[in-house]
Amino acid sequence: MAVKPLQRSLAEHSGADVIESLSIQHVPFAERHGKLWKQGPFWFQGNFQPFTLSLGFIGPGLGLSVGWTVLASALGLLVGTFFMAFHASQGPRLGLPQMIQSRGQFGYRGVIVPLAATLFTFVGFNVVDTIIIGNGLQAVFGWDATVVGIGITVIAVVLAVYGHDWLHRAFQVLFWCSAPCWLLLSVGILAGQVAGPAEAGADGGGGGGVGGFTLVAFMVQFTAAAGYNISYAPYVSDYSRYLPRDTPTPRIIASVFGGAAGSPMWLIPIGAWMAATLGVNDPLAGILDAGNQVVSGLGAVLTLLSVLALVATMGLNAYSGMLTVLTGVDSVRPLRPGRRARVLTISGLAVVWCAVGLSVSADFSTALGNALLLMLYLLIPWTAVNLVDYFFVRRGHYAITHLFRPDGIYGTWAWRGLVAYGVGLALMVPFMVVGPFTGPVAEALGGVDVAFVVGLAVSGVLYYVLTRRLDLTTEEPAVAASERELALGEPVLVNDSPTAAGTPVVNGMSAVDE
Repeated sequence: MAVKPLQRSLAEHSGADVIESLSIQHVPFAERHGKLWKQGPFWFQGNFQPFTLSLGFIGPGLGLSVGWTVLASALGLLVGTFFMAFHASQGPRLGLPQMIQSRGQFGYRGVIVPLAATLFTFVGFNVVDTIIIGNGLQAVFGWDATVVGIGITVIAVVLAVYGHDWLHRAFQVLFWCSAPCWLLLSVGILAGQVAGPAEAGADGGGGGGVGGFTLVAFMVQFTAAAGYNISYAPYVSDYSRYLPRDTPTPRIIASVFGGAAGSPMWLIPIGAWMAATLGVNDPLAGILDAGNQVVSGLGAVLTLLSVLALVATMGLNAYSGMLTVLTGVDSVRPLRPGRRARVLTISGLAVVWCAVGLSVSADFSTALGNALLLMLYLLIPWTAVNLVDYFFVRRGHYAITHLFRPDGIYGTWAWRGLVAYGVGLALMVPFMVVGPFTGPVAEALGGVDVAFVVGLAVSGVLYYVLTRRLDLTTEEPAVAASERELALGEPVLVNDSPTAAGTPVVNGMSAVDE
């Protein structure tokens, strides 16, 4: 029996006042209540937080001047956000979480390979965020780091459990509250109202080469900025899948690109300036000091708003982490996930990130940063394969119902995607610089890391070559049948009341949320 994606009637609409019922299921066309204009502010606010600011500390810490740090970051953001934003177009078209769609390239069970990397990234980011917030608030306000860690975890869990609409609403509110404060701080910095003990070295960048420039430091900053937004790629469509199916592709890409690149373009230069001028290595301490120099009390307000923004981002990571776990479990044993499954999964992830974040020292964040860089290496071949398949091979035409079938047209283990992924990852190794390891090619280049460029190029080109002989005409009947099944599952209005045109079934059981 054909397995249809789980759907619901309009009577169970997942509005902002209830816990979202959908998770890895296809979003019915009638429930596409998302608004395109919200995408820009959502992704702007997603990066409008202390973690982004701290990226500006990298260049000056390696002897790079503020100017070179800003240039390297800007170029990296343009490259990284370019790939990240294109994933957003998949949400409206397919109505699916990002990693479910990846079954089209890796297979029903083969998708577990990239799932492992994405899950570690989501949890890892929340561990780092817990460390940043706990240690930061303890340093600036004297608050107990353990109490803070538990408190922010609870807030993030609530946001993730309530789901898509609540996350969008929280980010929208934080955007309008934070932007004026950051604007005031920026004006104060430009007006020369902020000074610090390290100001004499602000224009020199701390040495590290003539003019405060070394190629290694420049490339480290470039890679960090590029990787920052590429790491969003596995869950961009998680937050665009409620948009109408006819959402114009150029508009959704431009909206996400502008938002996701805009806030780092603003905050990373401030972070670089703080590192060079104020000599800080804690983003919250820098925000408090600089803000209070501009206007008394501004630093405290901006610090708390920054923490709330970071907590909201933790909710985003938890939400997509839940989708990743459920996708992985469903790839082994078919699920009918409802509210209970999402609550248990998110709570389990929260216990892990909170326990790790509270049990390690701040110094651990450096080691974890290297681990996250390794996970970034694991994600780069995936994003290349996924985008090439969507835009150049299948051109957005998928049999959505078959993505939920182990016996579907995409297979259990899709060898083309797995080979392209594995070869790309293997050829990246000689170009890597992570922790104590420096690949032979990277060493020959003086420690310059260009692994992500190699991964993107090799995996993308190889996948395209391997799929040249793929006969897509054999998939057309399945795609057409899938569209008919999805239309059958849509609710129809009778006297303004929603009734189901057809009851979706999964393995012979009605697809009702548990």
